[in-house]
Amino acid sequence: MRFSAIYLFCVLLSSNVSALDCRKDIFENINFTICKTSLFEDDLRLYLNNSDGVPFGNFNALQKELNDKGKELLFAMNAGMYHSDLSPVGHYIEKLSKKKNVIARPGPGNFGMLPNGIFCIGSDMLNIYETVEYLQNTPECTYATQSGPMLVWNSKLHPRFLEDSQSKFIRNGVGTSADKQFAYFVKAENRLNLHTFARIFKDKLKVPNALYFDGKVSKLYSKELDQHDFGWPIGPIVAVVRSRN
Repeated sequence: MRFSAIYLFCVLLSSNVSALDCRKDIFENINFTICKTSLFEDDLRLYLNNSDGVPFGNFNALQKELNDKGKELLFAMNAGMYHSDLSPVGHYIEKLSKKKNVIARPGPGNFGMLPNGIFCIGSDMLNIYETVEYLQNTPECTYATQSGPMLVWNSKLHPRFLEDSQSKFIRNGVGTSADKQFAYFVKAENRLNLHTFARIFKDKLKVPNALYFDGKVSKLYSKELDQHDFGWPIGPIVAVVRSRN
């Protein structure tokens, strides 16, 4: 069964199929952009450095390198917190190669507000693992990025989120479906607190698990919506690509 899933995954990607669906939506007067991706119909990847080993830092640089390789960028979003040199703060895997180990200890800021988690792109699943759960299960991830905090964990909001918090920023994150076949990437277009942002995933999208990527530095690229956010340099990037016809 596992072989069949992997075979189907390869056949669909090689046929240049994409089920990517990006749209604008509203939740309690908050405007947000959502892009839904499919495990078996979208070529979903993580990117950090270009072919010269230099961080992409923005969507333009990634788009240029993809174009040079005969590929097209359909969707992209910053995917996890990073240091000043644009390297990931936490665990990072790209094309099965581990670039950074898991950080399981609590720490300052949103990343260290446990529980945090890891977004995993595998050959047969798209899933968000709470960090300790990830270490216990050791899933096979072709790509993985760690961030925090968990927005939704087992269909419950993070216990430290306050409904009336005045800490409001533009925020972005990802949620995964219960069957692990779909990922939902969301960027709020208005400032909001973590409690409200998490409820977009729990109450609007009804996903069991969701992970916070960032605030202040939240960017999204969508060819479908003609949206290309600019601003400060970014670290890890999650993207949907396809071969050009």
